[in-house]
Amino acid sequence: MTPGSASDSFSLRRIAVSAFGPSLLFGLGEGAILPVIPLTARELGGSVSAAALIVALIGIGSLVSNIPASLITMHRGERWALVAGAVWCAVAMALGAWTSQLWVFAAACFMVGMSQAVFSLARQSYLTEAVPVEYRARALSTLGGAMRIGMFIGPFAAAAAIHRFGLAGAYGVGIAALVAAAAISARMPDLQAHAVQTDRTAADAPAPAAPTLLSTLRDHRHVFITLGIGVMLVSAVRATRQAVIPLWADELALQASVTSLIYGLAGGIDMLVFYPAGKVMDRKGRRWVAIPSMIIMGLALLLTPFTHGASTLLLAAAAIGFGNGIGSGMVMTLGADHSPRAGRAHFLGVWRLMSDIGSSCGPALLSFLAAALSLGAGIAATGLIAFAAAAQLAYWIPRAKSRRPDH
Repeated sequence: MTPGSASDSFSLRRIAVSAFGPSLLFGLGEGAILPVIPLTARELGGSVSAAALIVALIGIGSLVSNIPASLITMHRGERWALVAGAVWCAVAMALGAWTSQLWVFAAACFMVGMSQAVFSLARQSYLTEAVPVEYRARALSTLGGAMRIGMFIGPFAAAAAIHRFGLAGAYGVGIAALVAAAAISARMPDLQAHAVQTDRTAADAPAPAAPTLLSTLRDHRHVFITLGIGVMLVSAVRATRQAVIPLWADELALQASVTSLIYGLAGGIDMLVFYPAGKVMDRKGRRWVAIPSMIIMGLALLLTPFTHGASTLLLAAAAIGFGNGIGSGMVMTLGADHSPRAGRAHFLGVWRLMSDIGSSCGPALLSFLAAALSLGAGIAATGLIAFAAAAQLAYWIPRAKSRRPDH
C-alpha cells in the first residue's frame, strides 16, 4: 500500500463487531458444549473409551474437512461460508442435544468438527483479504484472541444454563451463540471492494487460469515443506500443552480444584497478551514473536517435570500460557503472508490441514512416550519439539521487516 491508500485510514475498531464478533460467539458456542460432550456420551450409554473417541471425532471432523472447506470458500465466498459453518454447527448441536442414540450423537460431534474447518478457514481468508497488510498480524492475533475469550466464557455461561435446564442447557447456549454468529456474518460487507486494493497495475492484463488445489500444491510446495513443517511442530506443541498441566498435576497428586485454578490462571495469561504480540509482529516482523513464543514454551515444558508442587507448577503453567499467548494468530498470520491472492482458500485449506495434522500427532506422541517411558519424558520431548519449531521458524521466516506482498 502506498501513502494515502486505504490503509492510512483503516481502523480495527471500525470492523471489530463484524470481523471479530462471529469468532467470539463461535468460540463461546464451542466452549459451552465441549465440557459436556463426554458427559452426554456417558448418559447415552457410552463407555469411557467411547466418550473419549467421540470427543476425538471433533478433531477428526476438522482434519478431514479442511480441503472441502477451501472448495466451499472458493465457490461460495467467505461471507456465506461463515454463515454456513455457524448454521451447520448449530444444527449439529441441536442434533446432539435431542438425540437418544449414541451413534447420532457421535455424528453430531463429527459435524461440529466439520463446521470448525469451514468457519475457521473462511474467517482467516476474509480478514487476510479485508485488512491491509500493515495491520494483518494485529487483526489475526485479535481473531485468535476473540476465539479464546469465547472459549473461556462458554463454560461459565453453560454452567448457569445447566443448573436450570440440565445438560441440554449447555447446547441451548451454544445454539444461541452460533445463530447470533451466523446473523452477524450475514451482514459482513462483501470483499469485492477490497480486491482492488493492491499496488499492482496490471488491470488490463489477461486473466490467468483459475488455480486448482493441485496447482496450488505444486506452485507453493516449497513453502509447505519448509515453513509448513514448522507450523506442524508449533501446532503439535500447542495441542499437547492442553494435556500437560492437568496430567502433571495429577502426577503431583494435586486436588482437582487446585488443578482447575492453575489451568484457569494460565489461560487468563494466554488471553491477555494477544494484541500486544500482534502489534509487535506488524511493527518488528513475525520472527520477533514466533521464535520467542516457541522458546518460552519449550523452556517451560522442559522445566515442568521438575516442578514439585502447586506453586512451581503454576509458574511453569504461567510461562506456557504466556508463550502460547504471544503466539496467538501466528500460524494464521504466516499462512496469510504466504497465501496467493488467486487461490487463497486452497492455500489456506492445505495450511490448516498441516496445522491439524500437527495438533493430532502431538498428544498422540505424548501418550505413547508416557506409556513407553514416563509422563515426564513425554513432556520433555514436547519441549524439545518446541525448540525444533523455533529453529525451523527462525530459518524460514523472512528476516526483512517487510512481508511478502500478496500476489
